Amino acid sequence: MKISKKDALTWFRFFAELPEDEELLVKQTEIVYATMYQIEAAVDARNDALAAEIPGLRSLEDRTYYVGPEERFPRGCRSCLLGTGLSAVRKTNRCNIQCRFCYNYGELDAIPPIGEGLWEIGGTRLYERDLDLLLSTQRKPTGIAYVYLEPFMEIEKYYGVIRRFREAGIHQHLYTNGLLATEENLRSLGESGLDELRFNLGASNCADRVIGNIRLAKKYIPQVGVETPMTPEFFGTFSRKKDAILATGLDFINCAELHLNDNNLCNYLGENLYACRLGYISPIWSRQLTLQLMKAAAQEDWGIVVHDCSNRTKLARDLNLKAREGGWFGASGYACEFARFPYEAFLPVLEDESFHFLEEEPLPAGYNPGELY
Repeated sequence: MKISKKDALTWFRFFAELPEDEELLVKQTEIVYATMYQIEAAVDARNDALAAEIPGLRSLEDRTYYVGPEERFPRGCRSCLLGTGLSAVRKTNRCNIQCRFCYNYGELDAIPPIGEGLWEIGGTRLYERDLDLLLSTQRKPTGIAYVYLEPFMEIEKYYGVIRRFREAGIHQHLYTNGLLATEENLRSLGESGLDELRFNLGASNCADRVIGNIRLAKKYIPQVGVETPMTPEFFGTFSRKKDAILATGLDFINCAELHLNDNNLCNYLGENLYACRLGYISPIWSRQLTLQLMKAAAQEDWGIVVHDCSNRTKLARDLNLKAREGGWFGASGYACEFARFPYEAFLPVLEDESFHFLEEEPLPAGYNPGELY
């Protein structure tokens, strides 16, 4: 069904007014899916055109795209996309700032604690003294990531765990907004055996202090880079401070396609959105900005990797992980993150006269308003 933009708008205005607990009819669901396909097809066509302009665009076994020297591609991403996945290690339930793109926006004061002395590894709570038991009973992953929320709030608690996983030969990377980093704690992380540190540079809007901490981190940690949801704010500030950022000696920039959930959607209402394979919902501009940044990096030969960590990359990640876990053919944890599909959030793109569907057809008989019962 190649639904027209006009018909899609008529139906989505109706869906947006429905009570939250009212289920759609089967034919109405077909209309929703057809609309999401039409939007995504138009977005893909635009992105394909942008990607075609990037010289030296490279693929990692068709799982993601990047530009720059292969040896600087982050090993944590290789583990995620080619290895046994990316096992999350959680400890800190607090953050020192609040970002509008954060997946926990508005609920940072209500994040459940992991527990005194405990770590959450693969969904199980363990003490540091349990790590030998864990490593002796289960297959060790190719990589782990320290997430949730800002580890530098209590970074001194991390050194012993990092040291133990280092001894086990597991690649480790850690995320931070960088505001609480110091030369002392960066040195301690390096001495403990952290392999890779990723700065969410967009969280501080490319603060000079954080740029300086990236430079410091390169003294002590083998791979250092930036991983930030790609937003117009970050793109603009990065462009102004590009020379200072590149001068830090960083290895990579992971441009994460911003996806939305029930917490942060309120900050992006009114933007043109699309749904990738009926899963992650994102502002259309997010990946387009990534592709523009990759084009500049390739044309100007920045000497670092700029990685297109898109929604498609997230799909590849989950397919790889499920396959490694012995899942059935096609199994994946990739899905829409909304409890109820946010029909109203797609009204702006359907109302945007500059956004066009690639191909349109009249609705089949039985799918028009007044014909469904």
